[in-house]
Amino acid sequence: MSEEAEFKHIVRILDTDLDGKRSAAYSLCGIKGVGRRVANTIVISAGIDPRTKMGELSDSEIERLKSAISGAEKRLPWWMLNRRKDLMSGEDKHIMGPDLLLTLREDINLLRKIRAYRGIRHERGLKVRGQRTKSTGRRGLVVGVIRKKQAAKAGGKRG
Repeated sequence: MSEEAEFKHIVRILDTDLDGKRSAAYSLCGIKGVGRRVANTIVISAGIDPRTKMGELSDSEIERLKSAISGAEKRLPWWMLNRRKDLMSGEDKHIMGPDLLLTLREDINLLRKIRAYRGIRHERGLKVRGQRTKSTGRRGLVVGVIRKKQAAKAGGKRG
């Protein structure tokens, strides 16, 4: 009974609710900017077994996990960081949580402001990464093709 009372079904880290039933490594993947490899590295560097359930961790272990996440840039190898050579500061960073979405939005706005090709594609809502656009990525109404029966009905209503 006492073990069940200690079990946390939801653990909150970096403004994100994490599932307590999943293992610590997989539960951390719920945070934006944290994949399986990064999560596994963070959990191991915090000194926690990656297979233990997130809800079974004590408060001190969760605090260790939070401090490991906040110092992820020092714990992760340079090639695992998601923002190397930052545009403004020039340093290597690993951005997680709500900061990731904010940084992405700022980057796109910068591309629009400097009138880069990618920024213009973002503005117009077109594909940005060189995909083909002749036959895919179409939205809105279909233009040009009308079936004969529909054309006859449309013609009959006009006259």
